[in-house]
Amino acid sequence: MNKYGTYFVFFAAMLWATDAPFRIHLTQALSSNFIVLGEHTVDMLFALPLLIYGFSELRKLEWKEWGAVLLVGVGGSALAGVAFTEAFHYVNPSVAILLQKIQPLIAISLASALLKEKLGGRFWLWASLALAGAYLISFPSGIPQSYTGEVWSPNTIGVLLSLLAAVLWGASTVFGKYVLNKRSFTVMTSLRFVVGFVFLLFLNWFTGSFPKAGTLTDTDILFIIIIALVSGVISLFIYYRGLSVTKASIATLAELGYPMAAVAINWLFIPGSALLPMQLAGAGGA
Repeated sequence: MNKYGTYFVFFAAMLWATDAPFRIHLTQALSSNFIVLGEHTVDMLFALPLLIYGFSELRKLEWKEWGAVLLVGVGGSALAGVAFTEAFHYVNPSVAILLQKIQPLIAISLASALLKEKLGGRFWLWASLALAGAYLISFPSGIPQSYTGEVWSPNTIGVLLSLLAAVLWGASTVFGKYVLNKRSFTVMTSLRFVVGFVFLLFLNWFTGSFPKAGTLTDTDILFIIIIALVSGVISLFIYYRGLSVTKASIATLAELGYPMAAVAINWLFIPGSALLPMQLAGAGGA
């Protein structure tokens, strides 16, 4: 394994942290489904030419690899993005991002089961501490609010959406690594965007999530392009380049550069995103 691969993954993860200030603006007027579709539309402009160029490699994919690609594209690229964006409606963006720190638990467990990567002797100890930290981040009062009458509390909905994104992204690390064991990072990245785009197109059509004519502003378009380029195309090509020479269990730890950078960026650029003392304690534990 190439030691520099870890640095590529870490740098890519820090780039993901730049999108929250733009994303929270977009959620004020646009549906989460459409925001993520908009990102993938821009991503497609870069993905399709690379996919056409790598068509000969594409033909070599086995059915198990296609299954992994579908899981990454639909789960990690489309649904995880929608769940994460939707969580911004319910919880502090920094909370939604910090809960992504449980991704290593998902990825390392799956890497052990599917890729036969060995678990360290202290894995379960650190896993327990991470889960306890995630609990404090989610419920700083120490008591979960599950129901308010017949309706789920906003905090619980936001936490569950964030955790769903973490599970899908953590699994995507492992399934993406499975494909990268034989295929190039350019083909894997391009397939992720293309599969995600096709799924999101049908999802928006089925749910009626397209905005009404004239409601999409120039600022909205600019912010979608910024998110798509910086935390999408650029970061993911860097990420899969690093992942191609790094164990999934190591890469998922390097991805913690994402919540680390995001808390600082959100604190600077998003009013009201500061964390409570108990949440900071939980972030340290996680």
